Amino acid sequence: MTNVAIVTGGSRGIGRAVALKLGKAGYSVVVNYATNAKAADEVVSAITADGGKAVALRGDVGVEADVLNLFAEAAKLGDLRVLMNNAGIMDRQNRLDEMSTERLKRLFDVNILGSFLCAREAVKLMSTKHGGKGGAIVNLSSAASVLGAPGMGVEYAASKGAIDVMTIGLGREVAAEGIRVNAVRPGIIDTEIHDSSGIPGRVKLMRDVIPIKREGTADEVADVMMWLASKQSSYVVGTIVAVAGGRC
Repeated sequence: MTNVAIVTGGSRGIGRAVALKLGKAGYSVVVNYATNAKAADEVVSAITADGGKAVALRGDVGVEADVLNLFAEAAKLGDLRVLMNNAGIMDRQNRLDEMSTERLKRLFDVNILGSFLCAREAVKLMSTKHGGKGGAIVNLSSAASVLGAPGMGVEYAASKGAIDVMTIGLGREVAAEGIRVNAVRPGIIDTEIHDSSGIPGRVKLMRDVIPIKREGTADEVADVMMWLASKQSSYVVGTIVAVAGGRC
């Protein structure tokens, strides 16, 4: 059977970078996207042009029915061995006392509930307890989870703190079932998500607070994600790896 990898939020940024690397590594890649079909199709085309296999599947990870369909379709392609639990959103920079309930619910639905639902369905397919062959789940945290993002987006930071705790707990919960759960904790990375902050050029403005004095790239984060999904990290469980230029 073919080894399958799902990348949630795989059409842009870090998700795109890791999807391309998974394709080169021989996985059949499921490129999940919420709205940007064109970008997802471009990732699929890049993978197939390089001799790999990939499909684009629409689905909002904050909606359970979409998650169930995503994993059901992926299971038809082969054995799920990797979940890159990457999908997440960021809103405009605000203080908590300026945030609406709708904003909080939407962000928590995508960043927390979505990650939990995807991990749940991955465990059902990967766990030796359920007849699976094992695999790796790599969650996407953020340096905000330890810095708190005061005045910028404490709700985003809190959502990533939840991912940290889930990574540790779930990692220990399913380690004996052939599944390794770990996470990356990116710092300031040059991706489109910063456009959501409402601050033009936010990435460049942050350079002075980064010890290495530059922003990171999506490829640099994706390389660590690939390592966490590989046999090279076979004894790494429930671990959160900072990819932040020394900032966290």
